[in-house]
Amino acid sequence: MPENGYDQHHDGHHQHGSKLSDVELRVRALERVLTEKGYVDPATLDGIVQAYETRIGPHIGAAAVARAWVDPVFRAALLADASAAIADAGIAATPGDHLIAVENTPSLHNIVVCTLCSCYPWAVLGLPPVWYKSFAYRSRTVKEPRRVLAEFGLSLPETTQIRVWDSTAETRYLMLPMRPAHTEGWDAERLATLVTRDSMVGTGQVLPPAAAP
Repeated sequence: MPENGYDQHHDGHHQHGSKLSDVELRVRALERVLTEKGYVDPATLDGIVQAYETRIGPHIGAAAVARAWVDPVFRAALLADASAAIADAGIAATPGDHLIAVENTPSLHNIVVCTLCSCYPWAVLGLPPVWYKSFAYRSRTVKEPRRVLAEFGLSLPETTQIRVWDSTAETRYLMLPMRPAHTEGWDAERLATLVTRDSMVGTGQVLPPAAAP
């Protein structure tokens, strides 16, 4: 289930000495043709790429989670209306409509899946991982979530209830993981370094304090 099972090896040796893969070469050729015909604007494409590299990604969700850990008022707002809370706090200008945050506790663990396709909170988590879009994850998570989590390396006590949330085109979810112990006095910026993408999907946990820079 984890990503490394889907990793593909690329040779890197192509005609004309190019270091680009075949797919990258085809994409560049298509982009050049569309640009020459006036169908796309290179500046717009560059802006989209820059957005996903700097302004969109799991660091946005991590900032929201860490803020919720240190700010009870923001935490309450996040759980009430995640889209509005993240936008109002200036964490992300456009976190997406109908974003719902759900909180993990010692007795309840939440996990999100999209059973129909691959709906995902791109604005706060970036591009979805390959396994999230796989049929195996989409079909098995609702039927045997505890076993799926174990395959990700997350073994939960039998006393912990697991709740599966089904994402849709209208509604996306952000898991609010539990704050790790022994982080008293940490500020939100340092805490954010412990928040992983998988912990905000529900398939993993946050990093231990020793992993902080």
